[in-house]
Amino acid sequence: MRAPGLILTVTALLAVACAPADEAPPPTNQVDGVACTKDKLPTLTPGKITFGTDQPVYEPWFVDDDPTNGKGFESAIAYALAEELGYAKTDVVWTRVPFNAAIQPGKKTYDMDLNEFSITEERKQAVDFSAPYYDVDQAVITLNTSKAASVKTLAELKKVKIGAQVGTTSFDAAERLQPEQDVAVYNTNDDGKAALRAGQIDALVVDLPTAFYITSAELEEGLIIGQIPAGDGKPEQFGIVLDKGSPLTPCVSTAVENLRADGSLARIEQEWLSSAGSAPELK
Repeated sequence: MRAPGLILTVTALLAVACAPADEAPPPTNQVDGVACTKDKLPTLTPGKITFGTDQPVYEPWFVDDDPTNGKGFESAIAYALAEELGYAKTDVVWTRVPFNAAIQPGKKTYDMDLNEFSITEERKQAVDFSAPYYDVDQAVITLNTSKAASVKTLAELKKVKIGAQVGTTSFDAAERLQPEQDVAVYNTNDDGKAALRAGQIDALVVDLPTAFYITSAELEEGLIIGQIPAGDGKPEQFGIVLDKGSPLTPCVSTAVENLRADGSLARIEQEWLSSAGSAPELK
């Protein structure tokens, strides 16, 4: 006499083996009790996923100031992340949010925001961050006609007039240098570039991939002086911004780690940032 449990087990196995592939139930995908599937994720608009970013946005992070085209490192990351979470490209919505507004407390107009946001303890008081998707360095650029063009050391860099975008880790890096003159503050990198061209500043601090793009495509006489060492010796990392305490955060972080594990992050970085190369670290 067969045990009843054995009969049920064999029957269940046969049912699974004989079921058509298109009728197989989707795998359970849960993180911290949250179902990370399109039909369960509590996004602003059910069935859609809304990404925020600034306007304008720049290469190599986005192309033609158009985040919807999937071109540029962060646009490509957004669509890969959406796909990992089960959203089609047509399910992706973009909204424009000023850089500083995106990391302020309060109601958000996005589910998540990509805009080269470095993960910092200060910002984590107001917003959530996903697992990091890119390690970034800060660099200093100038014009070959500027007196900063001959700078080779951090000590020499302190003697020139430096600028950076407000509210960014580029500004923090510039301040960390303790220059002899106050760091000039600009609302955007475009404003900083204009000040550099006009001779109002001698050097501008930006992240390294942006530095390569600006000096190769936007400033005819531009050059990179070098990289600024990390303040605490730890790598600076970009993360996706979400509302503080967002139920989406665990799923988004898991999706980022999945993209890292399957090689997607490396492939996207190779496609959009590999031309950046490297620059010497200032000492």
